[in-house]
Amino acid sequence: QVQLVESGGGLVQSGGSLRLSCAASGTIFGINTMGWYRQAPGKQRELVAAIISGGNTNYADSVKGRFTISRDNAKNTVYLQMNSLKFEDTAVYYCNARQWGNNYWGQGTQVTVSS
Repeated sequence: QVQLVESGGGLVQSGGSLRLSCAASGTIFGINTMGWYRQAPGKQRELVAAIISGGNTNYADSVKGRFTISRDNAKNTVYLQMNSLKFEDTAVYYCNARQWGNNYWGQGTQVTVSS
């Protein structure tokens, strides 16, 4: 089992920045991909950014150039640096880890961007 704990959400003005963190614990051996998803009210959960163990990254078109995902393997932590935030970035952000075909989720952290 993998446990994921997110932190760093909050309220920020449009144009501001936030940094999300997700710490993994438990049976972390074999985690291949870690990523961030988000879900806004009335919308489906969508991929924001992902990073695989080799360091390759993938971003949603809507956040390219504004968000950066990074991973500290020594700390078993993945980060999402969010710059130039927009009102439409408002959502609950969930950390995700994939291990041997299994998906694990954090509890979610609220990001609210005021216009």
